[in-house]
Amino acid sequence: MEKGNLRALAPIGVFLVLYLGLGILFEYILKIEMGFYNIPIVVIFLVALLVACFQNRKLSFDDKLAIMGRGIGDRTIVTMILIFMAAGIFVGTVGRNSAESVAYLMLSFIPPEFAVAVLFVVSCFVSLAMGTSVGTITLITPISVAVSAASGFDLPLCVASVMGGAMFGDNLSFISDTTIAACQGQGCAMKDKFRENFKIAMPAALASLVIILVLSFNANITGAVIHEYELIELIPYLIVLVGGIIGINVFIVLLLGILSGAIIMVATGATAATDLLTSMGTGAAGMFETTMVAILVSAICALIREYGGFVWLLNAIKNTFKNRKGGQLGMGILVGCMDIATANNTVAIVMANPIAADMAKTYNISRRKTASILDTFSCVFQGIIPYGAQMLIAIATTASAGYAITAFQIIPCLFYPFMLLISSLVFIFLIPDHREYDGDDAEATKA
Repeated sequence: MEKGNLRALAPIGVFLVLYLGLGILFEYILKIEMGFYNIPIVVIFLVALLVACFQNRKLSFDDKLAIMGRGIGDRTIVTMILIFMAAGIFVGTVGRNSAESVAYLMLSFIPPEFAVAVLFVVSCFVSLAMGTSVGTITLITPISVAVSAASGFDLPLCVASVMGGAMFGDNLSFISDTTIAACQGQGCAMKDKFRENFKIAMPAALASLVIILVLSFNANITGAVIHEYELIELIPYLIVLVGGIIGINVFIVLLLGILSGAIIMVATGATAATDLLTSMGTGAAGMFETTMVAILVSAICALIREYGGFVWLLNAIKNTFKNRKGGQLGMGILVGCMDIATANNTVAIVMANPIAADMAKTYNISRRKTASILDTFSCVFQGIIPYGAQMLIAIATTASAGYAITAFQIIPCLFYPFMLLISSLVFIFLIPDHREYDGDDAEATKA
C-alpha cells in the first residue's frame, strides 16, 4: 500500500491557519462586524496555492502548471462553473422580492398560533426554490421580526425557525451551490442525490416542525401578520423546482427559469426591459467568488494529489474507520471540520470532494450517497456555527430592525440542524444500505 506524504497537505494547513486565525482576530478580538467575511478567501487560497507550488522541487514549475491545468480542466469542474453562472443569472433575473410572496400568502391564511411553523415551512420552500440559505434568511428574517412583534412569539425562536428552513433548502435545492459542488465533485446526477438526501432531510424537517408546534401551543399569542403579495412571480421558481425533481437536465431547467423569469418580470413591470441584462450580469457576478474558489481549490488539490497528500489522508482515515459505515462517518467528519475552519459549506465540500471520491471507492459507497453525506454534514455545521454567514446575517438583520439578539440565544432553537445530524447518523448506522460504489454507472456522470 502506498504510504503517501503528510507534508503534501501543508497548503490546506496554511489555508486553515490563515483563514481561521484571521477570522477569529477580526471577529472576536478587533470586534469587526462580519469579521470572517471581511477576509478575502480568494487571496487566502492563492497563498495556499503558492505554498503548493513551492513544494516538491523534483517537478519543474511548468510541470506543476500542467498538473494544475489538468485539475482545473476536469469535466466536473467545468460543468460546476457553468452551473454556478447559470444559477447566478437565474437569481439575478427573477430577483428576490417575489420570494416574499410565499411567506405573506401563507401568513395571511394561517391562524396566528401557527405563525412560527409557517415561517419554517416557508423558509424551506423559498430556500429550496432559490438555492441560497443566506438569501432566504435575508428575505424572511424581517418577516420573522414582524411575526414576533405582532404575535408575541420569542424572537430567537422565530429567527431560528427561518434559519432552519433556510438550511433545508440549502441542502436539497437543485440550484444550491452546495448541491452543485457535491454532485459535480462526485459525478452523480442531481436527482439521485436529491432522492438520497430527501430521505434524511424530510424526517429531520418533520421532527423540527413538531417541536416548533409544541412550543407554539404553549406561547402567548396576541395577533397576526398581514401583507400584500404577488403570486405570478413564483412561476420561475416552480419551474426550476419541478423540473429539477422530475429529472430534466439542470442547464435546460435553469434556461427555462431564466426565460420565464425574464418574461414575467418585464411584463409585470417588476424590472424594466433595459435593466434586465444588468440584473443578469449582477447575478452572474455574485457567483464570482464561488467560481474562483472552485478553480483555485481544484488546482491546489491536483498538486496535493500528485504529491501524495490524499493517499496519506485516506490511509489515516482507513486506519481510524474500519468499515463502510465508519467510512461514511469519516466523510461527514472530514467535511464538517473543513466547514468549521472555513465557515463556508460550499468551500468545505469543494475541498473535501477529491478525498471523499477516493474514500467512496475504498469503502464501496455510491456516488449519490457520498454527495449526500458531504452536503448534509456541511449544512449541519454551517447552520450552527456562530460565525457563519447565516448566523451573522440573521443577527445583523434583526439589529437593523431595532432588536438585539445573540448567536447563543438563537443556537438552542436551531432544531433543524440538530435533527438533521441525528437523522444522518440514523441513516448511516441503522438503515441498511445495499447500494455499492457506482463509479462505472453511465447515469452517474449526468449533470
